[in-house]
Amino acid sequence: MYRTKTCGELRLADAGSKVTLAGWVQRSRKMGGMTFVDLRDRYGITQIVFDQDNAALCDEANKLGREFVVQITGKVAERTSKNPNIPTGEIEILAESIKILNRSDVPPFTIEDNTDGGDDLRMKYRYLDLRRSCVRKNLELRHKMAFEIRRYLDNHGFIEVETPVLIKSTPEGARDFVVPSRMNPGEFYALPQSPQTFKQLLMVSGFDRYFQIVKCFRDEDLRADRQPEFTQIDCEMSFVEQEDVLNMFEGLVKHIFKYVKDIDFTEPFPRMTWADAMKLYGSDKPDTRFGMTFVEIKDLTTGAGFAVLDDAEYVGAIVAPGCAGYTRKQLDALTDYVKRPQVGAKGMMWVKYEEDGSIKSSVSKFYSDEQLKKWLDRAQAKPGDLMLILAGPTMKTRKQLCELRLHVGSELGLRDPQKFSCLWVIDFPLFEWDDETQRYYAMHHPFTAPNPEDVDMLDSDTGAVRATAYDMVVNGNELGGGSIRIHDSELQDKMFHLLGLSEEEARYKFGFLMDAFKYGAPPHGGLAFGFDRFVSILAGLDSIRDVIAFPKNNSGRDMMIDAPSAIDQSQLDELKIDIVKED
Repeated sequence: MYRTKTCGELRLADAGSKVTLAGWVQRSRKMGGMTFVDLRDRYGITQIVFDQDNAALCDEANKLGREFVVQITGKVAERTSKNPNIPTGEIEILAESIKILNRSDVPPFTIEDNTDGGDDLRMKYRYLDLRRSCVRKNLELRHKMAFEIRRYLDNHGFIEVETPVLIKSTPEGARDFVVPSRMNPGEFYALPQSPQTFKQLLMVSGFDRYFQIVKCFRDEDLRADRQPEFTQIDCEMSFVEQEDVLNMFEGLVKHIFKYVKDIDFTEPFPRMTWADAMKLYGSDKPDTRFGMTFVEIKDLTTGAGFAVLDDAEYVGAIVAPGCAGYTRKQLDALTDYVKRPQVGAKGMMWVKYEEDGSIKSSVSKFYSDEQLKKWLDRAQAKPGDLMLILAGPTMKTRKQLCELRLHVGSELGLRDPQKFSCLWVIDFPLFEWDDETQRYYAMHHPFTAPNPEDVDMLDSDTGAVRATAYDMVVNGNELGGGSIRIHDSELQDKMFHLLGLSEEEARYKFGFLMDAFKYGAPPHGGLAFGFDRFVSILAGLDSIRDVIAFPKNNSGRDMMIDAPSAIDQSQLDELKIDIVKED
């Protein structure tokens, strides 16, 4: 055996026993005539002591470099100088023999939690980055969550079914990744953006309760919480209404929070309509860990001769508590923030409600203190608070105000990653209108059922129809979402028509599903949680990359294996594909 114990399991009770450990050299240091080596494996770190009494062994230890793979045999002893920061800190191994199993080049960055390696360097040498305990713990958390999710769903009657990875391209929404077929020249598979149609077919097949922890693929621009390939907890249920789905998967989320964080959510998660979320937070995934909800003051600002507010469709404000002491420099910094291209506002106005009750404002030239006090009163501002105001087109300005709210909330320390606020957002619009193409698109996907109360408006007031759709939001992140599906063939045909799909186009893209619905489709619905995101939220991370073993960078490139890459001309010829070179 290469080892009898791991580097993380020995304790004071093991003192006096002889053990063999194997692992990587984390660091070594000479102190007087002794050499101390920290040996690391997946389970922890153990200190190894080489005494000058065995000069040959000590000399051999002094030749060890970082990340050498070694096997060491020795006796467990109580440490004189204990280390309370590691579980094995009360013991050390008095080395009797050492064997170098493999030497290592000097690593390109330090293999420690506080590493000196930048993102690109760590991604290039990801196999080294994965040796760091902080990254390893994220993957251990992912592993434990996956097992517990499967256990929970199995206990509630769900069956895990694998669905195809090579499917038909139906471009609606994000771009598909496509795969050429050698056996069918000129034709392509697509990688699934989700198993949506297959899980609905499983419901038609009578599988009642399905789930899958599944890889999905979307060819879209990336950011911290997106990857071209990601993992979903994909679920579907038959003979359910919206309330059944929400209760089932609220239970799953509460169970995982209790399992991972020992947090008990005893009360039902709040429910918020999409319209209220946009009105109060400017986002369909509001961060409700803190207040600072929007206040509309358009009616209080009109008629003062200030064109910026007179001509605006919408005037909205937030109140930053206790920030009336902000300096001009701090206010200018906030103004510069909202002017950034990522936010897109033309400017920002402010009103300070001083501790002594006096009022100062960037628009005092146009509004009296009495008028400004009405703004403050509507927002329920208190002395010492600061009101920040944006104006412009309604939806655009709400989104800008959302960015400002989150920025100020972060500055004030109100977005604690160890505090969790969960809610359901419901009653999304069924459609969204695109001015460029002059047609409606499905806000979620074309199989989402309209709210039963709004079916009569599908022709008369299409844009006002609500979807039977729902999103789970945690700390301003969309953890996942879903909907009740259309199970009636006639209603599905009508949905395709409203989305501008001809009968021929709809049949070409979704004929298999339309045919299946003719054979007794049950009422069904479900949702999908972003598994990577769920793990990252519970790990307190801003990015999902550190909960994925081998992630891509923000350009969709795998820095380690250098993919994507060109392929041989012989492969292209076999696939009957020509590459058009850009000028």
